[in-house]
Amino acid sequence: MSDEVYRKLAEVLDTLPNGFPTTDTGVEIKILKKVFEPDEAELFCDLRMKFETPEQISARTGRPLPELAEKLKVMGEKGQVFAIEFGPTRLYKMIPWAFGIFEFQLPRLDREFCELNEEFGKYFGAQFFRGQPQLMQVVPVEKEISGEHTALPYHKVSAIIENSKSFAVAECVCKKEKELLDHPCSKPTEVCLALAPIPGVFKNDHRNKVLTKEEAYALLARAEEAGLVHMTWNEKSGHFFICNCCGCCCGVLRGINDLGIPAGLVVNSHYVAEINPDECSACGICADERCQVNAIEEGDGTYVVVPERCIGCGLCVSTCPSEAITLKKKKSQRVPPLGVVLLISKNKPPQPGIIKINAVGR
Repeated sequence: MSDEVYRKLAEVLDTLPNGFPTTDTGVEIKILKKVFEPDEAELFCDLRMKFETPEQISARTGRPLPELAEKLKVMGEKGQVFAIEFGPTRLYKMIPWAFGIFEFQLPRLDREFCELNEEFGKYFGAQFFRGQPQLMQVVPVEKEISGEHTALPYHKVSAIIENSKSFAVAECVCKKEKELLDHPCSKPTEVCLALAPIPGVFKNDHRNKVLTKEEAYALLARAEEAGLVHMTWNEKSGHFFICNCCGCCCGVLRGINDLGIPAGLVVNSHYVAEINPDECSACGICADERCQVNAIEEGDGTYVVVPERCIGCGLCVSTCPSEAITLKKKKSQRVPPLGVVLLISKNKPPQPGIIKINAVGR
C-alpha cells in the first residue's frame, strides 16, 4: 500500500493547531494507518476547519453526495472528523490530531496504537509545547483562592460550568492508554468533562455519558478529592472541556514530569502555592500525595514550594492539616487569548450555514 496519501494527511495535520510533526522513524505514518483507511485519509484532506454540510462539501469538491454523506457519517462515528448533528442537519469539519482525533480514538484503542503513540509522544510533545501562548491553563481549586484576590471568570471552574448548558463525561484517554500499557492509574478514570453552550449537544454521542449541571459539579468535587488537576483550553471564554489530570498519565503534565519542559512553557497558571514554614508540620501529604508535578520538596524541617514547577492548582492547599499552604496570585499574569465564539440561532433549530466557530485571538 502506498504511503503517499498518509504523507499528505500528515502534512495537512501539521498545518492545524498543535501540529503533527514528521519523525525520523516514520511512526506518525504508522499511527495514521491505524486510524484511517486510504479513502478516509483522502477525504479528510478535502475538508476545512469550518463546519460544512455534506451538500456544501459535495458542491465544493465534486464528490457524489450519497456516498459522501455516508462516508462522513462513518468518519464522525470513528472520531476522524468533528461531527455535529441537529435533527436532519449534519455538519462536519476537520480536527487537529490533539486535541481532537487522538482523544476520539478512545473506543478504538489497542496496545499497538498506544505503543505507537508513546513513541510519537516525544516528537509531538517537543512541538506541542514550543509555541506560546500555552495551549492549556490550570483552573485552581476554587475554594482555595484567597478572598483577597479577585478571581477572573477564566480562573473559576464555576464560571466555566455556569456558562455551559450541556455536560458529558468520558473516560480519560491518557489513563486508558497507560492501562493498556500495563501501567494502570490508581485515580478515577471517567473524569474528562465535555461542555457546550447550547442544550442537547451530547444526547446522540455514544462516546460520552450525559450529565446534569449538578452531576458536573459533583464530578469536579470527586476529582479534587482524588488529587486531579483541573485544566482547560487557555482562553478567556468558549471553554468546551475540563480535563482532570494526574501527573503519571496526562500527556500535558508529562511534558513537565517526563520531558523536563519548564512548567511555564507547558501550562498557563495564574497562581502559585506558598508554604508558611512556621506553620508547616512536615507531614509530607502535599509532596507525597497531592502535587502532580513534583513542585514541593522537603527542606530543613519543613516543606518548600519550587515556584518554577508549581502550576497553582491548589490541591496541596485543600488537604494541608496545619493550613500552612496558601495560593498566591502570580505577580506576572499571562492573560489568555479571547477564545472561541459560537454563533447560533436562538429562535429555531440550526440550519446549514448559521453555525460557525470563530477562533479569536489565535
